[in-house]
Amino acid sequence: MHIIFIILIGFLVGLVARWIGPGAHIHGFWITVLIGIAGSVIATYGGQALGLYRVGRPAGFIGSVVGAIALLALVQLFGR
Repeated sequence: MHIIFIILIGFLVGLVARWIGPGAHIHGFWITVLIGIAGSVIATYGGQALGLYRVGRPAGFIGSVVGAIALLALVQLFGR
C-alpha cells in the first residue's frame, strides 16, 4: 500500500509540475510519476543540505513541486 501512495503522490506532484512548468510536455504517465518522485527526493535532500528540513523529515508538497519543476526543466534542456 505504501508503494501505491508513493506513486499517487508522485503523479500529483508531476502533474502540478507539468501544469506550472514552461514548454510542451509530451511525457506519459510513468515519466510524470518518476519526475514527481525524483522531484520530491531532490527537494528533500536539497532542503536538508540548505537547512530547511531536518533529517528524516520529508519535503512539503510545495517543495516537492519545486524540485519536480527543476527536474522537468533539466529533462527539457538535455532531452533535445
